[in-house]
Amino acid sequence: MKLHNLFTASLLAAALVAPLANAQTSEPATDKTWWKHAVIYEIYPRSFQDTNGDGMGDLNGITQRLDYLKELGVDAIWISPMFPSPQVDFGYDISDYRGVDRQYGTMKDMDRLLAEAKKRNIKILLDFVLNHTSDKHPWFIESASSKNNPKRDWYIWRDGKNTGTVPCNPAHQNAAPYTPPGCIQPPTNWVSIFGGSAWEFNDKTKQFYYHAFYTQQPDLNWRNPQVEKAMFDVLRFWMDKGVYGFRLDAVPELFETVALKDEALTNKKNKYGDILTTRTNSHDLPEVHDTMRRMRGVVDSYHDGRVLIGETYLPNVEDLDKWYGGAKKDELQLPMDMQVGFTNKLDATRFRKLIGEAETEIHGSQPLFVFDNHDRDRSWDRYGKFGKTPEQKLAIAKLLATMLLTSRSTALMYYGQEIGMTTDKPARKEDVRDPNGIHGWPKEKGRDGERRPMQWDSSAQAGFSTNATTWLGVTPNYTTINVAAEKANPNSLLNWYKQLTALRRNNAALHEGSMTMINTSDANVLSWVRSTADGKMVVVSMNMSAEPQKIALALPSGKAAQSVHTLVTSDDALKNASTLDVTLAPYASWVAEVK
Repeated sequence: MKLHNLFTASLLAAALVAPLANAQTSEPATDKTWWKHAVIYEIYPRSFQDTNGDGMGDLNGITQRLDYLKELGVDAIWISPMFPSPQVDFGYDISDYRGVDRQYGTMKDMDRLLAEAKKRNIKILLDFVLNHTSDKHPWFIESASSKNNPKRDWYIWRDGKNTGTVPCNPAHQNAAPYTPPGCIQPPTNWVSIFGGSAWEFNDKTKQFYYHAFYTQQPDLNWRNPQVEKAMFDVLRFWMDKGVYGFRLDAVPELFETVALKDEALTNKKNKYGDILTTRTNSHDLPEVHDTMRRMRGVVDSYHDGRVLIGETYLPNVEDLDKWYGGAKKDELQLPMDMQVGFTNKLDATRFRKLIGEAETEIHGSQPLFVFDNHDRDRSWDRYGKFGKTPEQKLAIAKLLATMLLTSRSTALMYYGQEIGMTTDKPARKEDVRDPNGIHGWPKEKGRDGERRPMQWDSSAQAGFSTNATTWLGVTPNYTTINVAAEKANPNSLLNWYKQLTALRRNNAALHEGSMTMINTSDANVLSWVRSTADGKMVVVSMNMSAEPQKIALALPSGKAAQSVHTLVTSDDALKNASTLDVTLAPYASWVAEVK
């Protein structure tokens, strides 16, 4: 879900705090739990691989590409929703939590994917949309049928504020006037994340239902124990089939206050023209953490490393720590740390601060860094814009990969990130498929640009489909940016990712070592050391400036390096470096073993 705009200002403000004064060190990893060392790869199934020629990706396409993912170094696949759905929000509006949408295949195809992935030691994670269902889900159809239906309280229904015969219909939420005069106003002034009022009038029962997102996505009432039981049973259903965990969509939205009240208005408008509110009554309420603890209990009852990942756009590390359960660590194992990957500025001081906080201020929990996902412009564009040449843009992409894969964080990737796929926004409204873009055009062009088909080769439709018309058009640069071309180029981004994932798996310091920031006063170069208890050390340095940077790295605790051996670098001049006194080319990355 696209929640990030709500917190951009607070994220940036948090990132601008003064840099760390001293080096900060995490402890070496002693827990061999798989997800603490994993590379997780998000697949948007509509866009990954089409095997039946309908122009849309499917589950068999994921199965077909498992060997590629294994070679890339992927440990687990997170599949965006593939459940039956009217596809208003491309699967994030679920009408059956226990099935497979026919456009993606069958349950037999899912079982085959699970079995083939297991053979390759790749685990399958599913996107679990728990805040809301589709309005076509049988639960909601029952709930909307009458005020005394047994499932009425499975969703959030309220009377309007005043009497009338028809609902008010302002041009934009919180903007006067409501028309016609004497109309029924929504219960509160809350704004949907996707624009307009967060309340929809149901003519049959003459009440409003709450929807944090589209009107076709009514929010479940998680205060009802029957809802919790039904959803926990869904988790068990899929885990019994072999699914290893879940990415929890929009999970901070799960609860609203019992006494639904108007929010304070801000002085900001969203891209749809609505006046925004503070959202103190509907976002990240304390009750959600009780639910997460109970959900964690369900997952932990399987005793074999099942995992909960959270879509958690949060303003600071203190709030992030709460989603782990603080010192008790009894909620999510891996809430997403969105602050690091979405700073959208190459700033060594800022990255040092944010990564340092994740290493030292979450009670020793495992960080999860994210640079790309299905809701954001791709990192190639967000960060590559600082490069003036194609070579610099490639170096920046390699730098981001280095930051992601050599830190102590669990690494989350998005399909195509490893080949440098770019954002390709629609040029015309009639080409937009994402309802978010249709509604918000032209200020909001939607998320089609980061969801285009995977670029496998230079053949027609980039090897994604045999159909001349795909659900979204292939990005034109596929003839040069594709898996086949990059496999053949030893200096490609794809091969850089492969080198880093191999090092992450096989080098003891990078796999499980502690992490210490070094040269912490350098405003241009971000550096750290990964160390094992028996003295193995790897140093990592990344030049985030457009100028060469001379550095003389000092190891922590006054340790002296006799020599170094370069493991991987994007700067040819450093391939034979023998000391920690080096010059990094613009945007260069250097990973070296300390002897």
